[in-house]
Amino acid sequence: MKLHAEEMATVVRRLKRAQGQIGGIIKMIEDERDCQDIVTQLAAVSKALDRAGFAVISTGLKECLTNPDSEDVNLGSLEKLFLSLA
Repeated sequence: MKLHAEEMATVVRRLKRAQGQIGGIIKMIEDERDCQDIVTQLAAVSKALDRAGFAVISTGLKECLTNPDSEDVNLGSLEKLFLSLA
């Protein structure tokens, strides 16, 4: 199922923010920052990536509800994607 860029704008913003956070984490490691600070940032990035994934699946589910007869929609595939994030 293809998702349109307009529908995914929020996800893209979230991923760009996570990308910046990852750069910050690399810098923290290079600067030999405290382990607790690094792990805190890693947890934040992980949560941001999870939310982005769930937002993608949510958009796909909305597409299923809007166009249930579309051949492009595969509920089994969406279910597998959803469970892969769990």
